[in-house]
Amino acid sequence: MPFVIVRNDITRMKVDAIVNAANRSLLGGGGVDGAIHRAAGPELLAECRTLGGCETGEAKITGGYRLPARYVIHTVGPVWHGGGEGEQEKLRSCYRKSLELAVKNGCETIAFPLISAGAYGYPRAEAIDTAAETITGFLEDHEITAYLVLFGAEEFRTGKNTFRDVQEYIDDFYAGSRINRSTETLRERLWHRNEKKALDLDRRLGSGYAPAAAPSPAEEGTAVRLEDASAEAADAAYAPAGKPDWEELLRRTDESFSQALIRLIDERGMTDAECYRRANVDRKLFSKIRSNPAYRPSKPTAFAFAVALKLSLRETEKLLRKAGYAISHSSRFDIIVEYFIRHQEYNIYEINEVLFQFDMPLLGSGMGM
Repeated sequence: MPFVIVRNDITRMKVDAIVNAANRSLLGGGGVDGAIHRAAGPELLAECRTLGGCETGEAKITGGYRLPARYVIHTVGPVWHGGGEGEQEKLRSCYRKSLELAVKNGCETIAFPLISAGAYGYPRAEAIDTAAETITGFLEDHEITAYLVLFGAEEFRTGKNTFRDVQEYIDDFYAGSRINRSTETLRERLWHRNEKKALDLDRRLGSGYAPAAAPSPAEEGTAVRLEDASAEAADAAYAPAGKPDWEELLRRTDESFSQALIRLIDERGMTDAECYRRANVDRKLFSKIRSNPAYRPSKPTAFAFAVALKLSLRETEKLLRKAGYAISHSSRFDIIVEYFIRHQEYNIYEINEVLFQFDMPLLGSGMGM
């Protein structure tokens, strides 16, 4: 099941359980702890008084009371002392114990704050990596959706080299293609709010699979001509040697996205579960795609399967065309995903970390709530 990073107030998450980064007394405090107690009402504190506190790395469950969530799972994160006092294992235990409690109580969805990264001083980059590794490892064997809830992209800034490398990669394309920044910004915002309008704009800019309309004067200098030229160059570079197998080419031309996806899963010797988990896609969504040859996924979902299958850039372009999309250098979203595919880096959670920092849609089922 998916691991999703969202921008939200954890007290407003409509999930089965939210996790409270509590202190050992469980009697409330500052930050997330205080916010959860205020939103839940005095009944939460009354129940917490009966629990006898909680040790670092452990977790205890209570009702959600006035919260949208049915339960609150209280866990006590470690205070950072330099990393030599077992802080990482204690932090892993916080996430693992909370997830185990959620499954035991029949929860299908759970939302976490970033534990220990505030007043407890845990380095933010390491806290994020530990959260992602522990949660995604647990999800490999359990059917539960987990959210990591942050107030905004700034909370996710870690200073990792990957972020800087991707920024340089984006800047290279922007400098080369003289992209109309106002149009590009509008497009990215639309992906958050209205996917249909975003796709319509894609097509008007020439980045969709359908033939593009002639650019208006305001669109001169965008990447439309660059995309046409790069597509022709790519086709020439990947042209098959010798006589083509026309029957095979025509068969694959007629494939839908669903049929192509199933074929690629089989060719790589993967199971369906391996594929949709690596793609960070919900099992129910995968079932819809598999059972309906005409199903048309969103562009982030199509990209997610390309990452899960570890496709080359050329193979990714072919799979996207099955769903009616193309890679556009007028889109930061597309450029970011292209960066990782070009570098053969297929960890979808690392890709989503960078997408989140750029305030982009996430791959798979990580579109947010």
